[in-house]
Amino acid sequence: MDFKELGLSPSIIEGLKKERISKPAKVQEAVIGKVLEGKDLIVQSETGSGKTLAYLLPLYEKIMPMEKGMKVLVLVPTHELAMQVHKQVQRLSKNAGVSIASTTIFGDVNINRQIEKLREKPEIIIGTTGRIFELIKKKKISAHTIKTVVVDEADKMLDKNNIEGVQAVIKCCMRDTQLLMFSASISKSTVTAAEGFNKKFEVIKTTEGFEIPKNIDHIYLLVERRDKIEMLRKLAKSINPKKALVFVNKVADTEEATQKLQYHKYSAECIHGANIKKDRKKVIEDFQTGKLQFLIATDIAARGLHIEGVTTVFHLSIPEDPMDYLHRAGRAGRGQEKGLSVLIVTKEELARVKAYQKAFGINILAKTMYQGRIVKD
Repeated sequence: MDFKELGLSPSIIEGLKKERISKPAKVQEAVIGKVLEGKDLIVQSETGSGKTLAYLLPLYEKIMPMEKGMKVLVLVPTHELAMQVHKQVQRLSKNAGVSIASTTIFGDVNINRQIEKLREKPEIIIGTTGRIFELIKKKKISAHTIKTVVVDEADKMLDKNNIEGVQAVIKCCMRDTQLLMFSASISKSTVTAAEGFNKKFEVIKTTEGFEIPKNIDHIYLLVERRDKIEMLRKLAKSINPKKALVFVNKVADTEEATQKLQYHKYSAECIHGANIKKDRKKVIEDFQTGKLQFLIATDIAARGLHIEGVTTVFHLSIPEDPMDYLHRAGRAGRGQEKGLSVLIVTKEELARVKAYQKAFGINILAKTMYQGRIVKD
């Protein structure tokens, strides 16, 4: 099946060709027609499978014949993901030659500038729930004109820490507003939470169970807790990745790991929730353009962030929830490129490694360092 058969206009198809996209991905094939039909969907598809375009393409098709005005809300967990979706909208509009605009809305930045942007009546508004709800209440976002709400990274957005914000925004929209939920990991609890919106959702899963792309290899190395950062340094020298993400659970640890790598002359920077937004944006841009070899991050970078050329993901501290491992590991090996996921673990953490293997049907091989090289344990 091609994009024309899925119901997309020639201008959109031509725009995709400029991005070297000629065939729909599996998730796009499964979803585009149903979005065009106006169905409410819950969609699970593995990391890097093309979910953003799976919802943007049919929404473009629906928006094009309409009068200018706010039509779509895309709710995301982080400002980094909001910027990424926004850039995809900009590329698509430019390449397809259509005047569909988007703007990003999130907290901790100047609200007046955001209000100025909203006066231009962008068709697509992308952002975090708190600031979007605030601007709906101020009547700067016209919730009654919103035709579709997309909840990206739905498992995260509908967990107990975030669902109230999503509910608040959706309650402001019309009852017949289309709801689309997307994630690489849709659990039973996510589906149950979504059912609270009183919609007849169709659940689409492009894979049975939760899958990490097959092109990613997984290894672990056993160390004492105090030696974790030193092991990271040795691995950095041995693997010398083109571009690598290092995941850490605590903000203080991100700073320490960054300083250690910088001391050894590696180009490395860190992002976490405590950074100011401007700094985080600069670091992400430097990593995307290849100015940085290592990006050290909390799970703020695990959600939906697509960065070309990431070959390796290091887990300096490993997540308790297997689903967080799925999202982290999936940052490497995008678009079928080979990727490597490296866990640096203590004896106490080995049980979690086994849990990941069981959850995703993967083999995580034990390795050790010998004379500066990675060898079988």
